[in-house]
Amino acid sequence: MMNKNKTPLLYKVGRFLLTPIFKFYYNPKIINKEYIPKDGRVIIAGNHKHLYDQFLTIIATKRGINYMAKKEYFDSWKTRWFFKGTGCICVDRQNHGGDSKEKAMEVLNKDGAIGIFPEGTRNRTEDMLLPFKYGAVSMAKKTDSYILPFGITGDYKFRSKNLTIRYGKPFKVGNMTLETANKKLYKEVQKLMKKNMEK
Repeated sequence: MMNKNKTPLLYKVGRFLLTPIFKFYYNPKIINKEYIPKDGRVIIAGNHKHLYDQFLTIIATKRGINYMAKKEYFDSWKTRWFFKGTGCICVDRQNHGGDSKEKAMEVLNKDGAIGIFPEGTRNRTEDMLLPFKYGAVSMAKKTDSYILPFGITGDYKFRSKNLTIRYGKPFKVGNMTLETANKKLYKEVQKLMKKNMEK
């Protein structure tokens, strides 16, 4: 019998306290949250524009998500306790990710959920999306996990009028090459973002 991935207590408490505050302050629109699988292995992947992007998915589902987070957050005692305590996986970007991929696949093999931003960093450019790295599709193929794409648009402002996250239908890499799967993920995220911006 496979051990299920357990959600850390700090994550559960944080989500309970955060959800009403975050929803009131930023007024986000969460579209198609029913596409988030309630169980089973899944990689939740989309664009990255703001430090708070992960909170949009955290408040959209009751299941725990292990987010990939840059090593710098684990280096400082001010933030280490929080990122470790909520089950985040440390990514050493200076060392090809370190052992983060193996740790993430351990979570997936226990039917857990991984949150990842395939751009690898926040997009501070005028381009809609940065090129996607291959980590998400590679891990999905190796663990036979679903990939759930999402697109985030809008502004993180008090009572925002346009902050939106939209989820697409989950898909599996299956027999696709990593290049084909990565292009599919990129196009899905792009499509979801464009859909958000339609009047």
